[in-house]
Amino acid sequence: MSISSSESAPSRNLKIGIVGFGPFAQFLSKTMIKQGHILTATSRSDYSELCAKLGISFFKDVIAFLEAENDVILICTSIISLQQVLNSMPLQHLKRPTLFADVLSVKEHPRTELLRVVPEDSDVLCTHPMYGEESGKDGWKGLNFMFERVRIRDEAICSSFLQIFGSEGCRMLEMSCEEHDKLAAKSQFLTHVIARTLVELDIQYTPIDTKRFESLVKLKEGNMNLSFDLFSGLFVKNRFAQQELQNIELAFNKVKQKLIEKMNEDQD
Repeated sequence: MSISSSESAPSRNLKIGIVGFGPFAQFLSKTMIKQGHILTATSRSDYSELCAKLGISFFKDVIAFLEAENDVILICTSIISLQQVLNSMPLQHLKRPTLFADVLSVKEHPRTELLRVVPEDSDVLCTHPMYGEESGKDGWKGLNFMFERVRIRDEAICSSFLQIFGSEGCRMLEMSCEEHDKLAAKSQFLTHVIARTLVELDIQYTPIDTKRFESLVKLKEGNMNLSFDLFSGLFVKNRFAQQELQNIELAFNKVKQKLIEKMNEDQD
């Protein structure tokens, strides 16, 4: 893994085509437009009105979108729908070699799928901006941005794309998709499991809260706006998360057993 505060290579304005124009894509697009990049978008839902307000060309026809000669095609679908979306894209209509990048929260899965479908003459960059609309609302400075140059021949376009995030002050983390998923299972997925458990417990503020308990309520509340598709994708499409869920269950049972043993000692 290598770490840098920014990508220092000279950048240029890019034409970026976004696939899947949901809330996170909308969030990213505002900074890209501010930096002077030209955006196009396509999505299963009709975002033509919103895109018109933002100055983005929206394509209902995916063939016209692919023929628009984007420098970058940025995949912003859900984790669960990625394979279906990629399978539905007639990539033979690309006019020239293109950089395909994704921003999904798991990395081995999109890496595999992109290498499966993307034409051999096009490049592949896997990324994960490790923040969202809430944590990045006041800027991206100091926030983590992971990436792997999976198959890169056009360094100029790749560097210009990475500079979008580096120039905003992101902490740029270059690592393999496998390493990302190992670490994410023990951090992001673990956080989601705890938050979802707190949602099921329906914990609420009380008049005697400690600061630690208040932090748990905030964790629960922050998770309530996130889709179950995201949570399930973090599990289903990250092979390391499946082992981590077993580790969580084992750890809970160990804690429970220690409490029961202590209770039994006190009763003897």
